[in-house]
Amino acid sequence: MAMARASSGLQYPERFYAAASYAGFDGSPRSSSKAVRSKFNSESALILYALYQQATVGPCNTPEPSAWNAVEKSKWSSWKKLADMASTEAMRLFVKILEEEDPGWYSRASNFVSDPVVDVQMNQSSNVHPVVENGNSFPETKTISTENGSIVEAQDKDVVSEGFGSIGVYDQWIAPPISGHHPKSRYEHGAAVIQDKMYIYGGNHNGRYLNDLHALDLRSWSWSKIEAKAGAESLESPSPVTVTARAGHSLISWENQLISIAGHTKDPSDSIEVKAFDLQTCTWSFLKTYGKPPASRGGQSVSLVGGGLVIFGGQDAKRTLLNDLHILDLETMTWDEIDAIGVPPSPRSDHTAAVHADRYLLIFGGGSHATCYNDLHVLDLQTMEWSRPTQQGEIPTARAGHAGVTVGENWFIVGGGDNKSGASETVVLNMSTLVWSVVTTVEGRIPVASEGLSLAVGSYNGEDVLVSFGGYNGRYNNEVNVLKPSHKSTLQTKMMETPVPDSVSAVLNATNGTRDVESEFEAGQEGKIREIVMDNVESDLMKARGKITNEHLIATLKAEKEELESSLSKEKVQTLQLKQELAEAETRNTDLYKELQSVRGQLASEQSRCFKLEVELAELRQKLQTMEALQKELELLQRQKAASEQAALNAKRQSSGGVWGWLAGTPGNEKADDA
Repeated sequence: MAMARASSGLQYPERFYAAASYAGFDGSPRSSSKAVRSKFNSESALILYALYQQATVGPCNTPEPSAWNAVEKSKWSSWKKLADMASTEAMRLFVKILEEEDPGWYSRASNFVSDPVVDVQMNQSSNVHPVVENGNSFPETKTISTENGSIVEAQDKDVVSEGFGSIGVYDQWIAPPISGHHPKSRYEHGAAVIQDKMYIYGGNHNGRYLNDLHALDLRSWSWSKIEAKAGAESLESPSPVTVTARAGHSLISWENQLISIAGHTKDPSDSIEVKAFDLQTCTWSFLKTYGKPPASRGGQSVSLVGGGLVIFGGQDAKRTLLNDLHILDLETMTWDEIDAIGVPPSPRSDHTAAVHADRYLLIFGGGSHATCYNDLHVLDLQTMEWSRPTQQGEIPTARAGHAGVTVGENWFIVGGGDNKSGASETVVLNMSTLVWSVVTTVEGRIPVASEGLSLAVGSYNGEDVLVSFGGYNGRYNNEVNVLKPSHKSTLQTKMMETPVPDSVSAVLNATNGTRDVESEFEAGQEGKIREIVMDNVESDLMKARGKITNEHLIATLKAEKEELESSLSKEKVQTLQLKQELAEAETRNTDLYKELQSVRGQLASEQSRCFKLEVELAELRQKLQTMEALQKELELLQRQKAASEQAALNAKRQSSGGVWGWLAGTPGNEKADDA
């Protein structure tokens, strides 16, 4: 029986819900007004009520109660005074005030508060649905089981419906019932969502590149294959386009078109290719670009920012890792190579990228030929400056081949691996606070723990859903898995609408000292909110009962506020000094990087010269060998000549022997007689 296990611990927002349950704001028998008042005085109870409403419901939009009901009007006024306070801020203040009023609440709450651990099995799942009671929303757990393919609901029959809607699990990966002809198993494919369909194009299966195109209807959860037609190469050249099989490319949705960019092919080109698929005509066409295009590559990241595509990194056809940066203007179809300042990420491929606030490009993870990364880099697209911020929370392990999508301010990361095993946890990064948290963790070899999978965001019944497809984890997959983020996971996305300040680069590079400033600022905010609520309590309850006075509390809060403001000023000065030191360090790093690039250029030049010298040396060695052979041949000829001369001399001496004998008085005939 397959099982996935998720454990998140009592971090926010779970800690808030535990505190709310202990305080009596969760719809349980402990939540009666009498039970709440028995634990806290009227002032604290009003503050906690207002913060709970702000955290769970949002800003107060309910009509003002009648004046005769002083208590309800005081509660309404306290909530109204919080205005547009972010939900997460209200959660933190709720827990902080509870800890001040009752420091030992957590230990006493242990008998009914436990870590929210969910076991999701093939035949049973746990789901948390909001229950509305007296205008407030409270979590209620329901169990839905599957028996022999049919859905059985034990408590609420209205939850049961056909297809995907019958599975009501939040923050858990599930495999919905899929119909139609499934695409071939693959990884390193491209995926994009347009309207209510997710499109899958290309990929790699058993080392063979693919060029097929499929669509998954996110309403009926059925696959269909799209028979693409060969369109025109361009307006100037109407010749048909051959749909080249590829993998490691990027698929982007833009103006009801699918833009396929880059990727590895069997016969790679010199530069990146950009193609478009028209969903109306079902035709592919090349997009003619201008300027200097980047070198062809795969495993890059491509992010849509406004009307342009930002391309970073990847690996070229020669397996050289890249960390260059290019932008393609989709209006003019012109390439622009960006020479950003600061220290860029090291060359890598199979990383992920996300865009925050239409200004910041975030790069996470990826790998080289020898290692994988879990670093986070940020590029300010206005100043074109790289920075490496401090990550907080449950920082993910190093990985490559993972996939990521954004939902508001939340960046969900799924899958990937480190060349040893697949990443089992699904994590989320709040891009405003740079805090990581784990959404869920799976066990076993399942597709969402694969490398080269795709991840897209769709909508089902008005809710955002994460849809994963394919991947490789020892085998090629073609399964679809879906995760519905709960309101807890996307709370910051839906509630926090504070604009990002221009000094966000300083925040991104904050050190521990800076985080201390933030905690001091939180405390100051707490005092300010508390003072506002107390003023409201004084104005309403004093009129109704005339029993509560807050002068001493206000004086204490003002004194604390002045002390915190003084501490905040000192911390700001220290932060400014740290920022200056950091700027100097970045300048030095930039200079060192430029010097390193210069040295690399010189080294490349010296290597080229050495190569030429080695070629010349090889030629000289060859000539020397030739000369040695000629020398040996010459010596041989000289010996042959000497031998010939000696033989000629001997022959000459023999032919002239009779003359000398005659001259000596011994004629030849006498020699004959003597013989």
